[in-house]
Amino acid sequence: MANKKLKVTLVKSLIGRLKNHQASVRGLGLRRINQSVVVDDTPENRGMINQVYYMVKVEEV
Repeated sequence: MANKKLKVTLVKSLIGRLKNHQASVRGLGLRRINQSVVVDDTPENRGMINQVYYMVKVEEV
């Protein structure tokens, strides 16, 4: 079974967000709005994405 990948794009600003939400976005490797990263579909990454669902867009790759 091949590793699944997720493409995560930051669509909203981090300014004024909770510190742990900012940390989750940084943990996913996102720095600026409209930046996209491809991450493994792991429970850890899913947890960070679920926490900041309102700031990111997720696509399966």
